[in-house]
Amino acid sequence: MSKRDYYEVLGVARNAGEDELKKAYRRCAMKYHPDRNPGDAEAEARFKECKEAYEVLSDGGKRRLYDQHGHAAFEHGMGGGNAGPGFGGADMGDIFGDIFGNIFGGGARGPRRGADIGYVMELELEEAVAGVERRIELPTLVECGPCDGTGSEDGRLETCDTCHGRGQVRFQRGIFSMQQPCHACRGRGETVRSPCPSCGGNGRVEEEKVLSVKVPAGVDTGDRIRLAGEGEAGPPGTAPGDLYVEIRVRPHAIFQRDGDDLHCDVPIRISQAALGDVVRVPTLGGAAEIRLPAETQTGKVFRLRDKGVKSVRSRAPGDLYCKVVVETPVNLTSEQRELLEKFEATFVGDGARRHSPKSSTFVDGVKGFWERMTS
Repeated sequence: MSKRDYYEVLGVARNAGEDELKKAYRRCAMKYHPDRNPGDAEAEARFKECKEAYEVLSDGGKRRLYDQHGHAAFEHGMGGGNAGPGFGGADMGDIFGDIFGNIFGGGARGPRRGADIGYVMELELEEAVAGVERRIELPTLVECGPCDGTGSEDGRLETCDTCHGRGQVRFQRGIFSMQQPCHACRGRGETVRSPCPSCGGNGRVEEEKVLSVKVPAGVDTGDRIRLAGEGEAGPPGTAPGDLYVEIRVRPHAIFQRDGDDLHCDVPIRISQAALGDVVRVPTLGGAAEIRLPAETQTGKVFRLRDKGVKSVRSRAPGDLYCKVVVETPVNLTSEQRELLEKFEATFVGDGARRHSPKSSTFVDGVKGFWERMTS
């Protein structure tokens, strides 16, 4: 069976550049890789075909020969002893490390930075709205003082005998040549001959860290404050991680926050609702007044502009929404009970309905419901 054209195998034009070839090969290899298609002989053959095509086309000399003579360039030795597919050309270990590094754990480039850490800070609503500065304590890994984070008692470091200072070791896994951080030096490229007694050669020790955190005004639950470099100290020779302080605002006795707006319930007496009144209500900036018109119904919402929260992002203040709730009087005196009984006695006959708009609507609805049920 004749071989397919290498350009056709990768699905690229004959003038495709290096990046286009690499992307095409990546797609092809990921699709037909044996680990993704266990036991599929056809997929394995396609994978080898892709590998062979890329190895030729990614090498300038081989590609010129292939463009001039096709597959015959390698079948009859026109390219010389090392010109055929499978010899010389691109470093296939690097290519596969690039593509399958995440699958097999390869592709790492030395020791990582220190780990990021998180801290939950609980605030009262007033603190979140106004801003506050808080001292926090958290256990973390910090740079060892006696050895300045080197891990060496005498400060001397030697080139790692395992990786020869590269910080990485290469190993073979089947047809793949992979690389990973050196286990002997943990990707550092250097080793410690005389470990520091304080940290045992790790360069880091566990310690209670005390920090001052400035919380800007207007933060809300879920907001995070990043303190760069205040996370865990990294392995010797690397940067520390970051600290992320997550804000959690405690429930408030009066206000509920919704973005930059505040909501609260304002209890009023039945007489205030019926006759109207001026009621003082709390705000975060002090007391304010709302004017209740006569015949105010429970659930009526009054809006106080700019009495909400100044956003940490836009700095535009929200509003305060006050919902009035008419309370049923309790612990009545005999005089109050007698007055209410006299008042209730005035609601007789059909004329009473005009004093209770919602009740009238409810009664009409009930009548219509029973009529439909009995018809």
